[in-house]
Amino acid sequence: MREVALHEDQSRDRQPRAGLLVLADGTVFEGELFGAQAEVATGEVVFNTVLSGYQEVITDPSYAGQVIAFTYPHIGNYGVVPDDDESTRPFCRGIVVRELSRRPSNWRSAEDLDSFLRRHGVSGITGVDTRRLTRHIRDAGSMPCAFGSADERVLKQAAADEPGTDGVDLVATVSTAQPYTVGDGPLRVVAYDFGIKRTILRHLSGIATIEVVPASTPAADVLAREPDGVFLSNGPGDPAAVGYAVDNIKGLLGQVPVFGICLGHQLLGAALDASTYKLKFGHHGGNHPVRRLATNAVEITSQNHNYAVSADGLSDAMAVTHVNLNDGVVEGLRCTEVPAFSVQYHPEAGPGPHDARYLFDLFQDLMVTPFAPPTPPPTSARLPHTPAPPPFSSQNVPVLGTECDEKGEKGDREEAADA
Repeated sequence: MREVALHEDQSRDRQPRAGLLVLADGTVFEGELFGAQAEVATGEVVFNTVLSGYQEVITDPSYAGQVIAFTYPHIGNYGVVPDDDESTRPFCRGIVVRELSRRPSNWRSAEDLDSFLRRHGVSGITGVDTRRLTRHIRDAGSMPCAFGSADERVLKQAAADEPGTDGVDLVATVSTAQPYTVGDGPLRVVAYDFGIKRTILRHLSGIATIEVVPASTPAADVLAREPDGVFLSNGPGDPAAVGYAVDNIKGLLGQVPVFGICLGHQLLGAALDASTYKLKFGHHGGNHPVRRLATNAVEITSQNHNYAVSADGLSDAMAVTHVNLNDGVVEGLRCTEVPAFSVQYHPEAGPGPHDARYLFDLFQDLMVTPFAPPTPPPTSARLPHTPAPPPFSSQNVPVLGTECDEKGEKGDREEAADA
């Protein structure tokens, strides 16, 4: 009864306000506003396909500068739990949902999602046709947007003025200002905070004592701490805008074992002279299939990134270890001359599946076992033998009630005729 009363009090006197979501290309969506009330909220709109874990997604610092559109239609149904936060606050610019649950049911819940967003100053819009929005982003690509209670003309201009994430150093907006220590494991790891998540620190603390340092910490300062390994965390935005991090990583390679994920993977690639590029609509979800080339095993992974390492022109100093089965994007790299490796996805899976947790064990092994450079694979073995699938087109997706049903009815008629 107390929980029901609490959520009823939180939802009292919140009359829905009509709002619009306007994309930079002029596409308009209608909805109702929730969370922090704003006439205009802007950011780069991306879609995320997780079925649960919305709180972990919203509090992931990697979403700085972005507006998150959830493809799952019902968001907020189990409320918000402080222990599930991935950072001190949400860094995203806004939330887009099909239907907001205003009365969550969960014994762990401390408040509803609307109250949580209001408290942190994050705006949201519900009642949006997120299926139409997702298909539009897949066809047109991620783009700036604006939403709020302002009229369509104002929102359209705000979307046009929003710079997006290209060339913007978003890491500086999420990184810790001062070093701090987590865990009490036997090894010593220095973790660069490019936007690190608490679930990552929980995993690392099982094998090491972690000192988290600001993103701009010089390599010399890290080496002076005499770590057994260095971790390069996830983070938001364009790796090309974080050149200082690339320079620091260059100073660490060959001096200490290095493990990078997400943005850390892209920065490690850049430190080894690989190029990076922006994906059309990025990878955001908890069910991306990735092939581990060493074993051909397929891992279902949690991902959140708009940029990737290019497979073209990789030097002999690195080898591809993992590949995305949806679009052929490079998902893992291993240095052939120094103890360092990285993956594009999130092995800590907060939220998501746990297929990739073994990577923390590999990092531990790299720190305690003398490094022996592997025999470089031939060039033909560096990439998977299967070509990337063709670009997505909504025209090729059967829609229930049309082509699928027609084929089924034809098969039923043929079976009846044979009988």
